[in-house]
Amino acid sequence: MGDLNTRGLYPILQGLLTRGLSRTKCAFNQTSLSAMTSLSAMVTIALRPLIAANFSDNLLTVFVLNIMSVPAVIHHVSNLSQECLTLLVTHRLFKRSLDLLSNEQSTRIIFNTLEGNYALCLLANMVHLGFVELETVVIRLLENCKKYVQNKKSSLTHWHPVLGWFSQKTDPSLHASMPFVVKQLQLLWSEKMIRLMFADLLNYIEIDTEKASKNPSPSKNIIKKALDKASTKSSGSKIKLDSSVSTSTCLPCVLYQRTINTLSQLRMDILGGKLDSSVSTSTCLPCVLYQRTINTLSQLRMDILGGKLDSSVSTSTCLPCVLYQRTINTLSQLRMDILGGLSYNDVLLPILWKFLVDLGPNCGLKSFLELLSQAPNSTIHPVFSLLTVFCDAASHFIITLDDIEMYEQGRLFKLEDYVKISELPELFYTTAALMSDVFGSTRGLLNILYERDCRRSYTPPNHWLIRDVKPSVFMAELEKGKKPAVFLMQRLPHIIPFSERVKLFRRHVNKEKEAMGFTESACTSPQSTLISVHRSRIVEDGYRQLAQLPTKSMKGLIRVKFINEQGLDEAGIDQDGVFKEFLEETISRVFDPSLNLFKMLGHQQSATYSSLDELPSLDPELAKNLSYVKHYDGDVDDLGLTFSLDEDIMGRVETHELVPGGKAIPVTNENKIRYVHLMAHFRMYKQIKDQTQAFIRGFKGVINSDWLLILSAPELQKLISGDNAELDIQDLRRNTQYYGGYHNNHKVINWMWDILGKDFNREEKGLFLKFVTSCSKPPLLGFSNLEPPFSVRCVEVSDDQDTGDTVGSVLKGFFNIRKRDPVGRLPTSSTCFNLLKLPNYQKKSTLREKLRYAISSNTGFELS
Repeated sequence: MGDLNTRGLYPILQGLLTRGLSRTKCAFNQTSLSAMTSLSAMVTIALRPLIAANFSDNLLTVFVLNIMSVPAVIHHVSNLSQECLTLLVTHRLFKRSLDLLSNEQSTRIIFNTLEGNYALCLLANMVHLGFVELETVVIRLLENCKKYVQNKKSSLTHWHPVLGWFSQKTDPSLHASMPFVVKQLQLLWSEKMIRLMFADLLNYIEIDTEKASKNPSPSKNIIKKALDKASTKSSGSKIKLDSSVSTSTCLPCVLYQRTINTLSQLRMDILGGKLDSSVSTSTCLPCVLYQRTINTLSQLRMDILGGKLDSSVSTSTCLPCVLYQRTINTLSQLRMDILGGLSYNDVLLPILWKFLVDLGPNCGLKSFLELLSQAPNSTIHPVFSLLTVFCDAASHFIITLDDIEMYEQGRLFKLEDYVKISELPELFYTTAALMSDVFGSTRGLLNILYERDCRRSYTPPNHWLIRDVKPSVFMAELEKGKKPAVFLMQRLPHIIPFSERVKLFRRHVNKEKEAMGFTESACTSPQSTLISVHRSRIVEDGYRQLAQLPTKSMKGLIRVKFINEQGLDEAGIDQDGVFKEFLEETISRVFDPSLNLFKMLGHQQSATYSSLDELPSLDPELAKNLSYVKHYDGDVDDLGLTFSLDEDIMGRVETHELVPGGKAIPVTNENKIRYVHLMAHFRMYKQIKDQTQAFIRGFKGVINSDWLLILSAPELQKLISGDNAELDIQDLRRNTQYYGGYHNNHKVINWMWDILGKDFNREEKGLFLKFVTSCSKPPLLGFSNLEPPFSVRCVEVSDDQDTGDTVGSVLKGFFNIRKRDPVGRLPTSSTCFNLLKLPNYQKKSTLREKLRYAISSNTGFELS
């Protein structure tokens, strides 16, 4: 047998196997008996020298180098030759190969010889063989794959379908075999392999669950207990004494009574405390066994609950996570596939969450901080890999959930679990933690949860804020440019109150205005641009004039003059109020679906964003259909869907493939989640890509995109369009100023607030606010931040003569001097100054009628 090896048996077999297997269609197929026999014969011949030499290290090294590195050889053997596969399993080839690779020198020789591409094939074959043998794949194999494969990554050379950019050229035959290699690798993150790797943790949780079920917490409902007891008494006898149950129960009792009477001496020994009797001894020894078993299991639980990361369960749980983390990092192009396999089953995420919860309060925060304090800037301990894998897999899972699955069904996690997970930011309040590798994964999960909370709250008020740091202190450190504060603001801005971040954003805007000379402090008379807009052509006139302005002018002051329906200039001077009205009217009309100018703002690609989240606002019908497919209980294949869609473009039907070859790929129960998200992504991103990119380019031309990093998408929407909360009448009244004789307790003023609070609905309150301030939504941080302050002035002269707080207006209003009720007068406003000009009506009903008419007329200066 040794002579065959010296004559080059294994290189010859390697060449034959590679030529037969490294292709899209395997040469050894099931239709040809001779071809299948050839594959079986070659594998058998390759094994015989090994068996004869009793699997010596030298010969086993040659076998691993030449046979186990053939692309997808185990995949094809398992499909075409079960006898050969059984032979490999019988001789424990997987275990023997792992033992060989546990030797550092052998590992170095093998991986240096194979280099990157075929080292990956060796890994895939080992995973497949290990899956068949139901053995754990050791981390050393992937460590070396990372060492010898990942280090050869390069952005300047060749593209690899699994490894990404790679310095080593890939053989054409290897490309053809890569789909089979990927199938083998997928076994590594299959549910069967996950259950195998986390068997200890599954057993621990099963024992803990059984223990909890056997010792349920006692009921605290005393009334219920009493009712149950009473119902039991009143229900009558359920067992008759002549029944078979009574007979079979009573007869053993007769036996035990006679036994006790007969063995009276033994009874007296026990009752008399003779612990050296045979009965005492035989009774106590099993109790010792059970006590020690209980203590062992309890200690195991206490080790985890106490954060002892060196316990057996902790070690056996963390090491597979190291494997999966390195798999994700090494096989970069399979990242989404790996995360999908880890997260879409119902096994891994729940047991990892249970492990983290049992580590201690705040998901074992104390244990993590102790490790970081012992080794700053280091996350070598395997438990950090566990946290990283959990966060990556949970992020991938949560982003695919719709509101029904997350809030109502509670799939995998309950809402209180999300609240606990979101307490992890405390891990990053130390400088050491900020620089750790695990930060990116944890931050991604927290940002996903925060955006979900912004859209539909599930946490208590102020849950996301730093508890131990005052916002003022943090903002002071931020102003000084201290690295921890800057880093946290860039990565976890939601730990600071939204109001503080809005103030920071406005400071950025003011600084830029000062630098460009657009403020009164920077320039005596800031340059402004005047545009004239007809009321009936707001969008057309505004676009025609604003499109000609350079970017700098768009950031400056823009004054607007409205032209009324008669073609005359409207009264009033724009001091920002008219421009606000123009802006609100323009936005409401441009984004009107009937115009079809903009389908939606769109969303830039982000790890925390799912196209499904905003699809209902763009295409509610498609969102409804995709939800139906996602939650379909039967076989989705019956719906006849494929990874493609047809679009009617001007009477011409155009087919779009969601993935290459999508027209031929059916949608099944296994891939329906991917189909739903690809369809939503196409509708929300690809189909409106041009409009979205044009909008974003224009938006970034006016606003520095770096300033927006401190805001989530819902917060940015609130910053742009105002607070969606209902008008707070009490807040408005507290921050209102009065002129012309009016004061807070004036009867007209009391009537006005009473009408706003009790008679006006939410829409009318918005119209009132728009009538006075030109904006229908309240200020973002309350009316104390409204500039100029909201004001009400008593008006006693005709509107065309009203020039301000004249002495006549003040005196007439103060002394309530009038000849008759001004029933013919309407309230007017100066939106530039947030000023309501209110006549001194004599009846509350008159005030209600006139105010309601005025706010519905869509004019401000011209009312009389």
